[in-house]
Amino acid sequence: MTTNHLLEIKQYGQSIWMDNLSRDIIQSGELKDLVENQGISGITSNPAIFEKAIADNVIYDADIEAGIKAGLPTYKIYESLVFADIRNACDILRPVYEASNRLDGYVSMEVPPTIAHDTEATINEARRYFQEIGRENLMIKIPGTEAGLPAVEQVIAEGMNVNITLLFSVESYINTAWAYIRGLEKRVAENQDISKIASVASFFLSRIDSNVDGKIDAKLEKGVDDINLEAKLRAVKGKVAIANAKIAYQEYEKIIASDRWQALAAKGAKVQRLLWASTSTKDPNYSDVMYVDELIGRDTVNTLPPATIKACADHCDVANRVDTNVEEAYQLIESLKDPDINIDIDAVMEELLIEGIDKFIKPFESLMNSLENKVKLLSPV
Repeated sequence: MTTNHLLEIKQYGQSIWMDNLSRDIIQSGELKDLVENQGISGITSNPAIFEKAIADNVIYDADIEAGIKAGLPTYKIYESLVFADIRNACDILRPVYEASNRLDGYVSMEVPPTIAHDTEATINEARRYFQEIGRENLMIKIPGTEAGLPAVEQVIAEGMNVNITLLFSVESYINTAWAYIRGLEKRVAENQDISKIASVASFFLSRIDSNVDGKIDAKLEKGVDDINLEAKLRAVKGKVAIANAKIAYQEYEKIIASDRWQALAAKGAKVQRLLWASTSTKDPNYSDVMYVDELIGRDTVNTLPPATIKACADHCDVANRVDTNVEEAYQLIESLKDPDINIDIDAVMEELLIEGIDKFIKPFESLMNSLENKVKLLSPV
């Protein structure tokens, strides 16, 4: 019998979640099997995933027609479809939620990406989602933008679970961690229970390497006369995202050692785990599980798309690595400042955040358009 390496990873204190959700996998029993037998203990979704799930899929037609008959606008029809899927996924994962004492078993749903820069709108939508979906193991996804972090703090203070998404820089992760802590401290100040709240900080990986590798390739394509310089440039390729993540994990360890965190932990607070996102390898020259193998470790989550789940179950090389080769990680990030390499990592992270929001807005709008067309098609003449 072959070993499912996903089950091995759990022994190192890392949870594996799936970055995918559709009605097909709920109704076919595939999701239940993944949860009960394959080691999947949570779900993350985003507007791009829902566009893929709903557009051109007849499985939703009966519910779309019911929405039309009820006189619902397109946006409300969209919500009725997605909320139903989220509730059903939450119910499938509920046993994991209970067995893990609320550590795992969450389903993440993102507030509309169009409000990523609006604090009040984000807070209001988070409240509404949490209330209308009505599941304790729902996790509200909020982008880690300047406007998103005060929303995170408030939503945590009100007792909701939060997944802070689109984190690229180590600084953005640190800001996220302190927003979580401030939210918990607000609850403590109001004598509210903090032991039932969970949060993850979604730190993106492959998009960083794609961006940096593109810049390196552009330099190499121009031609490099010096063989040492060429080696120096090639040494950076495919290494920045993992180095960056390892440094973020070092910051996590500093934060949980702080007096402020320890005071909250004494009252039952759960650590905000780093969640590795964007984990499918984009370059075919790299291992298809490198963003799993290199970042296994305590108090972390890795959310994987279906293809990476299959690949990892088959051939992940499982060992604790998130806190190994840390000095090399710092050196690699520092090497980007070398005049010969000259990559402004802060500018890269800012570019990726703007691009990341756009990558959620576009499929969200595309889904609304395709749903609008389907509503027209299914509406009685």
